[in-house]
Amino acid sequence: MAKTLFFDLDGTLTDSGPGIMNCAAFALERLGLPVPERTALRAFVGPPLRKIFPQFGVPEARADEAVQIFRSRYIPIGKFENSPYPGIEALLQRLRESGFTLFVATSKPEVTAVEVLEHFGLAGYFEKICGASMERGRETKQEVIACLLDQIGPPGRVLMIGDTDYDVLGAKAHGIATIGCTWGYGDPENLRRAGALALADTPEELYELLLKEVW
Repeated sequence: MAKTLFFDLDGTLTDSGPGIMNCAAFALERLGLPVPERTALRAFVGPPLRKIFPQFGVPEARADEAVQIFRSRYIPIGKFENSPYPGIEALLQRLRESGFTLFVATSKPEVTAVEVLEHFGLAGYFEKICGASMERGRETKQEVIACLLDQIGPPGRVLMIGDTDYDVLGAKAHGIATIGCTWGYGDPENLRRAGALALADTPEELYELLLKEVW
């Protein structure tokens, strides 16, 4: 059976944290709210923005406005305050050569995910890049994975690769196991608590786990 991998993007393939945190701070400042320390802003990397802004004092009624302000900086500037993690491109190449089929399932807007991966020369490793789309009513990781599964059909043996418990729980809703990446922005303990099958500290360790078929 085909070996299929669904990759998260932010915190898994690329270190998008600097741009996301800069834009979160920009939005909070524009809304007249206090901007917390940099470490607290790490919470914005990965989850849907609309779910995170209220945790930083944005009223629910203004959450969409906060997202719009965030994107007003992110689209022209923030998305490129970003870089692939060391070893990621080599990992993707080795996985393809080993017979794996790769997809992206991200809560980042799909059009932006495609732009970022094309910018860094990584898009060609993936059969399809699936992301969030407000117009199509998909925002959460669970909804994105559902959309991807609808498009590609039964994937055979499939595994999610991600750095947060949102990845683990979103995949689990579809009966898909997850290997957690500790080099991203998630908490390893949260990954374990959510039910991650295993944790990888480096792309090389992830490759070895996949070859051992821990899944």
